[in-house]
Amino acid sequence: MKALQIKGYGNIKNNLVISEIEKPKVTANEVLIEVHSAGVNPVDYKIVEGALKKIQKLTFPAPIGLDVSGIVVEKGTNVSHLNIGDEVFSRIPSESPGAFAEFVTVESSVVCIKPSNLSFNESASLPLVGLTSIQCLKKANIKNGDKILIHAGSGGIGTFAIQYAKSKGAYVYTTTSTKNVAWVKELGADKVIDYKKENYQDIVSDIDIVFDTLGGNYTVDAFQVIKKGGIVVSIAGELDNESAKELKLNGIIRLILAIKRRAITKQIKKKSAFYKFILMKPNGNQLKEIKKLTEAGSIKPVIDKTFSFPTSIDALIYQKSGRAKGKIVIKMK
Repeated sequence: MKALQIKGYGNIKNNLVISEIEKPKVTANEVLIEVHSAGVNPVDYKIVEGALKKIQKLTFPAPIGLDVSGIVVEKGTNVSHLNIGDEVFSRIPSESPGAFAEFVTVESSVVCIKPSNLSFNESASLPLVGLTSIQCLKKANIKNGDKILIHAGSGGIGTFAIQYAKSKGAYVYTTTSTKNVAWVKELGADKVIDYKKENYQDIVSDIDIVFDTLGGNYTVDAFQVIKKGGIVVSIAGELDNESAKELKLNGIIRLILAIKRRAITKQIKKKSAFYKFILMKPNGNQLKEIKKLTEAGSIKPVIDKTFSFPTSIDALIYQKSGRAKGKIVIKMK
């Protein structure tokens, strides 16, 4: 079968290649999925560039791709909730990627029947952004009437998170560039802030939750706009100690991280706030929640551009450009 593989760390164009490899074999708890579509995410090109090698070092050539939608063609002896011929979607565990290929094996517990009203392309666009948003906002205990700021509303995670927060009855502030303001409003955001013309800190104040997708100064500044006892959940800020332990980082590294997040720690104490860096995990039950929300019309996939498999390297280059409105998808079949 054909598969996109990482040859080594470095430049995207020079370190990815489409290779002919053996079709993977299922174990007792896995299913073999014939891939119809695969979702592209920023983490994909970051892996190629070596940004995550301190957490997970690759052996080359290495597979790539975490979001998949396709058809079950084989299943292991212990798999009972899925059948051959089922149309499914999944966020593949990071330890066993490979969505950018004609076939991929996936632990069956993190595989779900795809939404009946969505195409394979649309279904493949949802797992990572959907699970990330749900796990972040569940950690923030989002509820009806909460006021939340979601940064980067036109990105893959932003487009899903806005819709999910609205499904929970929250009042949503979001930031985007001038050209995307009207489009992001259509997603349901209550107040769209044009960061090229406005400073969100002049508009947002005393809110319940900030969903930080940008990191850096945005993480520290989030504490300026939350209320006393407010919540900041992040996928881009500094690691908290609990998350560092989840990654099994040693004591010296955790000490370095504690020093790096001193500004955040100071703000947490000042605001009596809660801060958590979220390490998203594949979750079959939460995929069922995404399925239910999309079938009810509460969540609609947002796809910016679709690439063919032979042009999949271009898909990752485009993802890195930061120009995408919503998600990028590779159509395999």
